[in-house]
Amino acid sequence: MQVRIAEALTQERFAPYGDVIEADGRDFYHINQGQTERFNALAKVDVRNQDHPLISLFRAKPVSLPVRIDMLERHPLGTQALIPLNGERFLIVVAEKGDDIRLESMRVFVSNGRQGVNYGIGVWHFPVLAFERQTDMLVVDRGGKDNCEERLLSEPFHLHIDTRT
Repeated sequence: MQVRIAEALTQERFAPYGDVIEADGRDFYHINQGQTERFNALAKVDVRNQDHPLISLFRAKPVSLPVRIDMLERHPLGTQALIPLNGERFLIVVAEKGDDIRLESMRVFVSNGRQGVNYGIGVWHFPVLAFERQTDMLVVDRGGKDNCEERLLSEPFHLHIDTRT
């Protein structure tokens, strides 16, 4: 069984899978008479077939590491954004979109707690992975049915993290 180590989340590394949602290093403009910095359009909400976007809250219990990764899921009809609300780091396991999961395209990232992600349509990913403490996540995705497909991995692996990452 393989072992994978998480790497720091950056827009460049995550680009094949979607967007990193963060203010650090991003352009902004002032609104509300100069009282607010607006970091505009950090990710695109995309829903297909004229469905409607939803805003939800996920409360994830922490997992014990190492965690066995034996499946991935994807949302073929819309993007899915996950944004931590209380500065909690979380783990992200992704593989590029396609009909099959290409293990060679799989990457593991760790958010710094000020970063969220927006999975592109059809991008394979593991469900939310809180690992230090309970984590509340703001989720923006597609409402409606038939937007989650799960698939078992041909080669499961254990996910470890260096807590200094």
